[in-house]
Amino acid sequence: MGQKANPIGNRLGIIRGWESNWYGSKKDYASKLIEDHKIRTYLNARINKGGIAKIVIERTLGKLIVTIHTSKPGIIIGKGGNEVDRIKEELKKLTGKDDVQINILEIRRPELDANIVGDTIARQIENRINFKRATKMAIASTLRMGAEGIKIKLSGRLGGAEIARSEEFKQGRVPLHTFRMDIDYANVYAQTVYGKIGIKVWICKGEVLGKRELNPNFVGGKNDMNERRGGEERGGRGDRRDDRGGRGGDRRDNRGGGRDRK
Repeated sequence: MGQKANPIGNRLGIIRGWESNWYGSKKDYASKLIEDHKIRTYLNARINKGGIAKIVIERTLGKLIVTIHTSKPGIIIGKGGNEVDRIKEELKKLTGKDDVQINILEIRRPELDANIVGDTIARQIENRINFKRATKMAIASTLRMGAEGIKIKLSGRLGGAEIARSEEFKQGRVPLHTFRMDIDYANVYAQTVYGKIGIKVWICKGEVLGKRELNPNFVGGKNDMNERRGGEERGGRGDRRDDRGGRGGDRRDNRGGGRDRK
């Protein structure tokens, strides 16, 4: 099941919150859902180099609140906030609502966000950088930031090959069946002259043992503490492995000495 279901949808209500927070009756639920999709599609196309990780949409009585999580807030805000005002006016025309509020949240560690990692690889592939090099660089930077594991799968005419194929790169551990494991997932694509190349990214940020804030706009606090604790524990295990390796080496040397004496 963990291999077949979307890792984010699989963890909703357990350690992940919903990115659309509103109530819809039977009459207007479908129209609100379509509107959400239009807003996300439009913003992703409008700010294609803004490093968008996710777009959280909230609705109150007659008010629409759009929160953009990005690694490059300067690009979205623009000079003196002109760009945000322009986006707000465009969203008003798109949705037909007068009261639209846009919030921008900066992502401190973009290397730990699957959408941004996948988008970075896609842009590099589009710029004709070798897909293996781009993927290995992304894996190295993600693990350097304290991730417990990462898996990247690329599919399509890799390197301009005649026949499409899939290649998978994995480092560390990514247990998809463990629901308390904080796994971020993204599915993006690179548009090359040979056709589309699909990129799937899974990033394991460690185990969530306590109660987690499910609000997707929640920044800092327990989430960061869990990630930091995971990094410290991993470092500790690494040290212990080194110690074992050292002791093992000593034992082998002693045994060798004993045989010589005989």
